[in-house]
Amino acid sequence: QVQLVESGGGLVQAGGSLRLSCAASGRTFSSYAMGWFRQAPGKEREFVGAIRWSGEGTYYADSVKGRFTISRDNAKNTVYLQMNRLKSEDTAVYYCAASYGYAPAEDMGQQYVYKYWGQGTQVTVSS
Repeated sequence: QVQLVESGGGLVQAGGSLRLSCAASGRTFSSYAMGWFRQAPGKEREFVGAIRWSGEGTYYADSVKGRFTISRDNAKNTVYLQMNRLKSEDTAVYYCAASYGYAPAEDMGQQYVYKYWGQGTQVTVSS
């Protein structure tokens, strides 16, 4: 069992930055691939980015590529999402998720790959 707690959300102006954190507890954090997803009001939850357990493989949705960076610190059992040049369309609840085991690159953005989910943190970007 893995527990995930997101933090770092808030209100920011367009063009600004935020860094989200996801603290994990429970089973060995370093064994998990970690993903970030988001859900805007009235929309389905969508993939944002993911990182393999080693930190060497990272994957991003086209909508955030070049603006968002995902990283992890296995010693701190924490994964981060650095969000720069934020846009109003980035407004959403952001969730982190954990996947135990290997998934091919083309599946890293699929929600079924992730077994554990956090409660989410709200990010609001004002224009």
